[in-house]
Amino acid sequence: MSLYERIVVIDSQVAGVAGDMFLAALVDAGASAEKITSAIKTLEAPEFGYGRVNVDVKRVVRKGFQATKVDVTSEKNPRKNSHELVQTVEEATARLNLSTQAKRYASNTVRTLVNAESIMHPSGLEGAHFHEVALVDMPAEVIGVAVALEELGLFNSKVYATPVSVGGGLFSFSHGTLSSPAPATLAILQSKQFPFRGGPAEYELATPTGVALLVNMAHEACICYPAMIAEKTGYGAGQRDYPEMPNVMRVIIGRPLTSRLASDEVTVLETNVDDVGGEILGNVVEHLLKAGAKDVAVIPALAKKGRPGFIIQLLSEKKDAARLSRMLMEHTGTLGVRLSTWDRFVLDREFITVDVEIKGVRRVVTVKVSRDLNGQILNVKPEYEEAKTLAIETCMPLREVLQIVREAAEKRLFGGKENGMS
Repeated sequence: MSLYERIVVIDSQVAGVAGDMFLAALVDAGASAEKITSAIKTLEAPEFGYGRVNVDVKRVVRKGFQATKVDVTSEKNPRKNSHELVQTVEEATARLNLSTQAKRYASNTVRTLVNAESIMHPSGLEGAHFHEVALVDMPAEVIGVAVALEELGLFNSKVYATPVSVGGGLFSFSHGTLSSPAPATLAILQSKQFPFRGGPAEYELATPTGVALLVNMAHEACICYPAMIAEKTGYGAGQRDYPEMPNVMRVIIGRPLTSRLASDEVTVLETNVDDVGGEILGNVVEHLLKAGAKDVAVIPALAKKGRPGFIIQLLSEKKDAARLSRMLMEHTGTLGVRLSTWDRFVLDREFITVDVEIKGVRRVVTVKVSRDLNGQILNVKPEYEEAKTLAIETCMPLREVLQIVREAAEKRLFGGKENGMS
């Protein structure tokens, strides 16, 4: 499970998506043109065969909209088969100081692209020499987008994308005249089950490279934008200036409405047992809590062969996971412990102390106070162990001690005012 602190919307409803438009939109949203240019120039290495590579980033106007335009050209245009294209992108990204996520994204994108392009080549992937995607544009755009996404910190964001506008009509390319969308574009959308629609003009609006970049980044398609607070917007311009609409795609970067919540990370440890009695389980829970577990739960379960069993589940800090796993094995005899890491949202919490006197016994008790996003107090909860000790010392019911401590804490927090808490 993941909780996202940032939201990205890739909007290709107006003029579709192409690799250069995607890259330009990210630059327009704040990615460094210098870093991207430097990364793309990795393709100038002799073994890639492109010779000198030029990257031109400029501001343009498309039907009244200012946008960023990125053009990549090379001195040479070598013929490459699918294996060579994949190798080019993967070797180039390996030479850059990129995260595993960025390298994997670039690799997945180029593989999506060449797999789709191969449907046009009955000779198969290895023997096929591609035309349009073999130009320097494709590897440059894949590398550039990977670098831009990493620099903007978007690989750990929730990414939405609108249905892709693919245009319509006929267009010409190396295999003759075809209708839009191109076979490779359609193959990518079909393989990823990503929605698209025709129009809004009779041009090829969605290219294979643009669509491959999009589907490997988007988590979810959306007709309408999600609830969010926009922080950055980037407009990427296409090659042509259409009379019907601005030839731009848009990327919006922001945060969800819940992003004011604090978050942290916990490790969840679980094991199944069917031969441990209740007394042992109670002892295990006590020991795990004393050893630093944040929480422990014992959940009834039906085990193999119909035997009644239990799932022991505990939350811990990541650094304590191995130690608590060993303890769990030692105390239950279980043969294995499952581990998973979860992000979670948490309310703001603080600890206060209150001085209480019960039957002549005066003690300081810790109380946990939780607040909502507006700072309003939601709950006041005395620490159990301290209240339990006081109950034993005063020979009073624990529930009465908890109530006395809670009232003392509320009096300190609210004074004589009505607190509205029940």
